[in-house]
Amino acid sequence: MDKKPSIYIYSPSGAVRDKLAFRRGIRLLEKNGCDVEVDASALSSHQRFAGDDQVRIESIMRAATSGADIALITRGGYGLTRILDQLPYSALANAIDQGTQFVGFSDFTALQLGVLSQTGRATWAGPALCEGFGATEPDEIMLDCFWDVVKRQGEGVGWRLPKAMEPFNVSNAKLWGGNLTTLSSLLATPFFPLVDDGVLFLEDVGEHPYRIERQLTQLLHSGVLAKQRALIFGQFTEYKLTSHDRGFKIQTVVEWLRHKLQIPVLTDLPFGHVPTKVMLPVGRNVDMIVEGRDVLIVWGDL
Repeated sequence: MDKKPSIYIYSPSGAVRDKLAFRRGIRLLEKNGCDVEVDASALSSHQRFAGDDQVRIESIMRAATSGADIALITRGGYGLTRILDQLPYSALANAIDQGTQFVGFSDFTALQLGVLSQTGRATWAGPALCEGFGATEPDEIMLDCFWDVVKRQGEGVGWRLPKAMEPFNVSNAKLWGGNLTTLSSLLATPFFPLVDDGVLFLEDVGEHPYRIERQLTQLLHSGVLAKQRALIFGQFTEYKLTSHDRGFKIQTVVEWLRHKLQIPVLTDLPFGHVPTKVMLPVGRNVDMIVEGRDVLIVWGDL
């Protein structure tokens, strides 16, 4: 890009408590040649939210009309599901059509799925300002993936599985997903995308494996999982097993699902509440190639 990439920072979910990480993140973006604009209510606080509902709706509208190359959330948390019926979807769709790329994860999954279901537009699952760019030592892979999207050079992502799988390919399938808890909470609402023959990726944080299984069971019994061409587990972190579990863990859930489903179930996608986080185009058609332990998801030119 000839001009400085412009990044609009806004807070659609939880209030920013770590102001140091907020400032570090902005400095890092500016140091790397970005023109950063901070939304007027980015540091607002109302209860646990970054402002009351109307304040956050207005911040999303400002992000949509900013004309920025990237609209980046400060953090996740909670707050978007309660305002999904009031979001400016036409403005968001227009912004995406004009080239603004919306980036975030965690609670941002709600906005991403709302945008996909209501407008058919794609957004990016990726880092947030504070946890990603504001980390004491930002992850190099996360940064490289983000800059590729900023420069419109990203064409795909690859990773290695813990064990080899039978080779298979998926062509022209919609990639979608995000935070499991947020996604499952939207089931049977107008904001849950009806995706058939898709590639669904999931991650979560602070949820015990039995709770993960319970939410996956909801998706299983509702028929969502069986309609996909592949299911991908990202990173599930910050939970605590107990002596009562007697060996019940995330891998137990994965193996159980593999017996329930006729589609491939992959693991170890480098995405979630972890430092190493790739960028994933939510709502974009992709090809996926699996050979042994190697997985490649390709979406082509941006």
